[in-house]
Amino acid sequence: MSGIIKAKGGRSMAFRVYLSGEIHTDWRDRIRDGAAGLGIDFDGPVTDHGNSDDCGVAILGAEDDKFWHDHKGAKLNAIRTRKGIAEADVVVVRFGDKYKQWNAAFDAGYAAALGKSLIILQPEEHDHALKEVDAAALAVARTPEQVVQLLAYVITGTLPG
Repeated sequence: MSGIIKAKGGRSMAFRVYLSGEIHTDWRDRIRDGAAGLGIDFDGPVTDHGNSDDCGVAILGAEDDKFWHDHKGAKLNAIRTRKGIAEADVVVVRFGDKYKQWNAAFDAGYAAALGKSLIILQPEEHDHALKEVDAAALAVARTPEQVVQLLAYVITGTLPG
């Protein structure tokens, strides 16, 4: 069984998953690779840190003040993020070890406010700090492979193994 969903009128649609959160590890690739063949369309933020930070000034013009530099980039990135989350069937938000991901927490809250199915991917040591985020999620996974198994179950109804 594939990840193709029948919409009203019999039109087929691929299952859509938005991958939000930290950009410093290969977790997105592991999920995409593991979910190959499930018919999932993946989306997410721009993960090139320099491009993400500098998109506003590269397109709209330089800023002397770092606040306004970041402000322009954040707004342009928000266009992509809002669209991706709004169109997703499932939103996966990864909280990693290296940096505090304030944007990931915002994305999780935005997805929850839209009523999106939310999967949180985090190490166990973040459980206390993310307890409110976890409470809004439908699942909390520890590894990208668990996320793949969750998605496979949701799409096919079969258990791993």
